[in-house]
Amino acid sequence: MLRIMAMQNFENNIDLELSSYDFELPSELIAERPVVGRQNSKLLVYRVKDNSIEHRNYYDLPEILDNRHHLVLNQSKVFPCRLIGQKQTGGKCEVFILSLIDLDETYPALIKTRGKKHLGDVFSFGDLTVSICSIEEDGSFRIKFNMQRAELLEFLETHGEIPIPPYIRSGVADESDKEDYQTTYASEVGSVAAPTAGLHFTDDLFKNLKENGVDKSFVTLHVGAGTFKPVVTESILEHKMHSEFYGIDKVNLNSIRENQGNLIAVGTTSLRVLESLSDENGYITDPSELESTDIFLYPGKKVNSIAGLITNFHLPKSTLLMLVSSLIGREKALELYKVAIENKYRFFSYGDGMIILRD
Repeated sequence: MLRIMAMQNFENNIDLELSSYDFELPSELIAERPVVGRQNSKLLVYRVKDNSIEHRNYYDLPEILDNRHHLVLNQSKVFPCRLIGQKQTGGKCEVFILSLIDLDETYPALIKTRGKKHLGDVFSFGDLTVSICSIEEDGSFRIKFNMQRAELLEFLETHGEIPIPPYIRSGVADESDKEDYQTTYASEVGSVAAPTAGLHFTDDLFKNLKENGVDKSFVTLHVGAGTFKPVVTESILEHKMHSEFYGIDKVNLNSIRENQGNLIAVGTTSLRVLESLSDENGYITDPSELESTDIFLYPGKKVNSIAGLITNFHLPKSTLLMLVSSLIGREKALELYKVAIENKYRFFSYGDGMIILRD
């Protein structure tokens, strides 16, 4: 019955067609490295109220925002989750740890090797060994380490690779990515991808914002590999959204509540947290210590929690572009992307961004 209803809605609404979110992007506009000085990235400013567009930079945010506004940022920290090692037979293997939230001391992971993988297989990465405990229906694995969490984190920091997205330098990271692909305020280890809208912020920018009356609060959402999962169904209603863990401590929760109606979400992950906690009136409800969300925002879904969004430019046909479209409509979102392309904005994780102001 639900599938029939989804198909009926799909047939009558172009906004629910995957192909409606496609656009042409010149390859030279895909940013492979960040600009020197994070706050120097370009910022497209779109004001919904008067349908106006400005071309600024992130360092202009203290002039763009005013003392009503309050930033909400995701403080999750990317961990070096990709390991390159050997099978017991000597062949090469790659283990991609999907989360550091354990279940019975096992962790979810993807494993890439030649040949079939079996329960009990062991892989070596110097002092670290990994064994397969279970094989999941989706093709992922539950694995166990020979190290406790603290020792494991220390090992990953030294020997693991930062998981930059596959569309940046074919996903091959280097030492500079350990700093570049991390927000300056990251503190809660757990993401396999950076909340990239926050990459543009520096201590100096926060200081200037604070002097102009714009303060900030933090949430934590651990970005999973599902953020890279493409939508493959022509009806976006049939897409199964990935789930991610999030949380907010009491101090930040109270700060966010005090500023309801004036919140500026920095990034789609911050918005997903706020909307997951928001009732139909935009009131932020109490989270438990650790929640999960698979919220999917697209045109027709009402967004209640924010006065604005700061976000990078996303891939064609992505759920992130659909999320932006839930705020301003698909046609306007694609129009802004066209303007960005014409003005040589840089796209994706290391690229430029835009701010959408609804008030």
